[in-house]
Amino acid sequence: MALNKLRQLDRDSAGVTLPKDDLRIEGLLDENGCIDGEHHVHIRHIDEGEWRLELVEELNF
Repeated sequence: MALNKLRQLDRDSAGVTLPKDDLRIEGLLDENGCIDGEHHVHIRHIDEGEWRLELVEELNF
């Protein structure tokens, strides 16, 4: 099991690094290994110590 460090981003939020290999599998990186375009992720707290991340294809406001 790979472990990723929880990091302080600013006063109101924290972040977790996603492995580039996983992002590449999802088609989110360009040929240079950089994020290709703009993407949004819905993060949902499921249970104590458990979250679910879901790539959002279209934003409907």
